[in-house]
Amino acid sequence: MTRLPVIIGFGGINPAGRASFHHAYRRMVIDALDSAAQTRTYESLARLMGLADPGTDATRSRIRDHTLIRKIELFDPDRVYVHRSARLHGDAEGSPFSFVMSRRYLPESVPPDWEVDVVNDSEVRITVPDRLEVFLPDNRSSRVGSAGQLPTGFNPGDRYQSRNHPRGLQLTVFGASDAVRSTGLDVEFLKTKVAPDEIAVYSGSAMGQLDNEGYGGMFQNPLLGRRPTSKNVPLGLNEMPGDFVNAYVLGSAGGTAGIIGACATFLYNLRAGCEEIKSGRKRLVLVGNSEAPVVPEVIEGYRTMGALMEDEQIMSLDGSDTADHRRACRPFSSNGGFTVAESAIYTMIVDDELALELGARVLGAVPGVFVNADGFKKSIPGPGIGNYLTVGKAMGLARSIIGEDGLRKRTHMQAHGTGTPQNRVTESHILDELSRIYGIDRLPVAAIKAYVGHSMAPAGGDQLAAILGTWAHGILPGITTIDHIAEDVHHDHLDLPLTHKPLEKDEQAAAFINSKGFGGNNATGLVLSPAITEQMLERRWGREKMLEWRRRNEAVNEKALAYDAVADHPDTRAIYQFGEGVVEGEDLEITTREIRIPGFELPVRLDIENPWSDMTGD
Repeated sequence: MTRLPVIIGFGGINPAGRASFHHAYRRMVIDALDSAAQTRTYESLARLMGLADPGTDATRSRIRDHTLIRKIELFDPDRVYVHRSARLHGDAEGSPFSFVMSRRYLPESVPPDWEVDVVNDSEVRITVPDRLEVFLPDNRSSRVGSAGQLPTGFNPGDRYQSRNHPRGLQLTVFGASDAVRSTGLDVEFLKTKVAPDEIAVYSGSAMGQLDNEGYGGMFQNPLLGRRPTSKNVPLGLNEMPGDFVNAYVLGSAGGTAGIIGACATFLYNLRAGCEEIKSGRKRLVLVGNSEAPVVPEVIEGYRTMGALMEDEQIMSLDGSDTADHRRACRPFSSNGGFTVAESAIYTMIVDDELALELGARVLGAVPGVFVNADGFKKSIPGPGIGNYLTVGKAMGLARSIIGEDGLRKRTHMQAHGTGTPQNRVTESHILDELSRIYGIDRLPVAAIKAYVGHSMAPAGGDQLAAILGTWAHGILPGITTIDHIAEDVHHDHLDLPLTHKPLEKDEQAAAFINSKGFGGNNATGLVLSPAITEQMLERRWGREKMLEWRRRNEAVNEKALAYDAVADHPDTRAIYQFGEGVVEGEDLEITTREIRIPGFELPVRLDIENPWSDMTGD
């Protein structure tokens, strides 16, 4: 029996707000919501951003202006600190010159052509015979002024003792904590139901932690007259988000990995977690990623690749002398590049039997995620064939589960939709061609990077959160940053709505998440709606089991909603158990049959069967 990976909770933070309970999703479609849902969304964001009076026009205007993609606020894009090289010489080229400096600033290796004379106890005079190469502090304007940033006023490091952690790890702690608490189930309770080695965490970042507290400080500090810290290297590692979840959020002693696949990283980790659930090797998996790439050097690096939408391109497309930073990302339209963003999204997945036993919230299921490379390529960033394979297989699995009619009429696609000229052509052809082959007349396609930007590793998680929100509210986010579909976009069989699109309940059976990662890292995931998931659970386990699940689910839902009511308040702390419940080797109870770990009710079994008994004679 293949176990079904069931989503029982999700959470995190992105430019639209807190992900759990669909708050971030509602910010994206706020204009299509009724007044009660709008009010709830504004109240959530006001608390998160530290604003009073969420009902006033002024507060609501500030919320709208300081969420989603907007002008960069994390640093001043008009004054990016740089060093400019210069050559100093005397009154005439080649003539000696001198200057006075403090002794403490003398380099450890004094250049051999310098003449050093003592001026007093603290100063020396330097005479240079010819010329001196120096770096002068300077500022320049960034040609890219847009980014997807967390709501202004929210600092994830304020929710726990962040100890100068890189921003990406601060996002991790908040995001993973939010996802765990959204389940309505305590970590301690889960540890009574699942053996230590039946838990796994798949998490990481695609680029590592690149700000000053991570790799940025390691590389920059020596050139800025400072020393690297002891934290720069370890906290910069790509897999560190997963390590933080294990060590400080879950206290997990189970499986762990951070699988990197560029922009498809979330789906790579989701695939690994779901395959572990399906095989029965794991029963509970926390999957997610965190990325905080809104730093000047990262943005400049992508810009020099020609990958980002620059302010001049925005103005040129609009025929304006002012850049509309809100509309920097324009998927499937006339565009010029993607928009860098920060995000952390996590989801908890368990097998179907455990979901019923726990009385867990059933938010959907992930029957399959498919990954394929591109084969031989002309260039690493160029397009290839891999995404045709992943989309084709995901649609094929959907057809097998929900039938031909279900695939054709009751699915939608969350496209990668980066907003680059190349993506609009290549991804649209893939989606259009596979829709034609499978007989889909008009596949509804969303592209939420238009709202939250491209967060690299967690991008697929942003898309998953939008899918779950679409099922909860029946509104597919439109691509509202564009006013037309570009002429080179293939869309004979695609519905690319420019406004929010209502979806009827019978149209919501399944959805696809598509990712086209740099270098040929392609992935497509199939997600089943809560209604389809519950139908499958009842078919496998029977009506009586489902009634028992619903009874247990009442208390779980009540606890989850109680968390949602206080989650945005600044005094609600993230789960961060630093130095708490630490277990040493001498605390373990070890026999030849099992190992018992304090804090876990079930043991780790050591009586492991020989899977090659036919080859060993056992």
